[in-house]
This record gives sequence, structure tokens and C-alpha cells, in this order.
Amino acid sequence: MHSLRCVSLLMFLAGGLQAACAGAWTLDRGQWQMISGTTISRASRGFDAAGQASDKVVFNKLFVQNSLEYGLTDAVTLFVAPEYVTVQSATKGQAPTRSQDTAVEAGARILLLTRIGMFSIQGSAKTAGAFDMSVSVHEDSARQAELRLLYGRNYKFFRCDGFADLQVSQRWISRPRPNEITVDATVGLWLAPRTLAMLQSFNTVSSGAGKAPYTFYRMHKLQLSVVRRITRRWSLQLGVFASPAGRNVVAEQGLATAFWYRI
Repeated sequence: MHSLRCVSLLMFLAGGLQAACAGAWTLDRGQWQMISGTTISRASRGFDAAGQASDKVVFNKLFVQNSLEYGLTDAVTLFVAPEYVTVQSATKGQAPTRSQDTAVEAGARILLLTRIGMFSIQGSAKTAGAFDMSVSVHEDSARQAELRLLYGRNYKFFRCDGFADLQVSQRWISRPRPNEITVDATVGLWLAPRTLAMLQSFNTVSSGAGKAPYTFYRMHKLQLSVVRRITRRWSLQLGVFASPAGRNVVAEQGLATAFWYRI
């Protein structure tokens, strides 16, 4: 049984609520968890190929994802995550265009080691759709397969319970987009019995060659969130995020919300 307090409130918001999961932890056998998340973001500038602030852009995004997880065993958690995105974007001097798409990601997370923390491996596949507009004003969607390594552990800080979670993944993406490597980190601290503060870092770097207009890019986001446990089953997360650096990406900033329900 993995009944640690942090498990029910730790999430991976890649690039703004990507496939949500409970970090390196898995659900108990027969347990269900639903996470419904929304991000609203905008950008008025971007980072050029040298990483410098570029000319003005028009960028507005709404991203919605509903993730459902099930503990097949204490060590294996299955998940499915349908998502929807709509974006208005343009570069300087162009008329804005509006794009929208949907996708579904499904996979499993397997707990491998527990002696020095929680070490897990996760695999998933994603249908074409829900293009990652955070890294470009282009709108090409693509199928995706991902392999992710996850490590998490708990700690104490001035008598407060906390946790840390580190995740590294390789994404194989169909053209025209290149493959990607991601590194995500979360640090959380319980400020009160029902209140959790989280600082998260999401980082994506393209790898391999993609077709034009895709070139090398990297994206870095920082997110600060507060999670409030409303009842024994329901929790609410509110967060803000921004992109402090990058290359060939928009300088995205916005708000993130997520409702958690566990059965």
C-alpha cells in the first residue's frame, strides 16, 4: 500500500497539463483517480534561434485534459488521457489564425524499486492531435510514443512533510515534428494539513531532424502551485507558470487549474 499523503496531490503538467500522473508513485490495487485540468496561456513575444527575445507574436491557448488512472496492481497503474486544445497565433505582420485539435494518450506506469525512494518506468502512446503549440506557432499535429523514467521520494523540512519528483523521457514523434527529450522536476511541501505548495520545472529539447519549418528548439517553464484538499476525495490545484528562457519558442505565461478526485 502506497498511502503517502503526497501521492494524491502530485502531478506532471508537462508543458501545461500533459498526461497527468502521480509522479513516480502508483495507485493501490483497485483504486481510481480522475484529474481534470485546464490551462489558459498567452504570449506577446518569443525566443529566437539565439535564445534572445524576438519580435512580437500573437499567441492565446486553451488546453483541457481529463486523465483517468486505475491501479491494476499495487505496482502497475494504467491511465488514459483525452485532451483538447485551441490556439490563436500569428507572427509579426501576419493575420492571426485559429487552430484546434484533440488527442488521446494511454499507457501504464510500473513501480520498480522502493528501497531508496520510488523508482518507476512509464510507457505511453498518443494519437495525432493536440499539437504542442507552446513550442511553435505552427500547428502540425503528430503521433507520439514515449518512454519515461520517474524517481520520487519524501523528505522533512522544519517538521513539514515534503516530496521531490524527477522525470526524464524520450518522445518519438512522427514527422514533420522532431523527436523530443524532456526533463521535469517537482518539489512539494505541506504548509498545513490540507495545503500543499509545489514548485515545478518543465523542460523540452528537440532531438533529431524534423521537416521545415521545424528546427532545433528548447522550452523551459516554471510553475508555482497551491493545492488545497477540499474533502477526503476532492482536491483543487491553482497555479501560475511562465517561460523564462528558450529557443525558437513562444514566451508563454498563464494560469493552470486542476480538480482531483480519488475513489
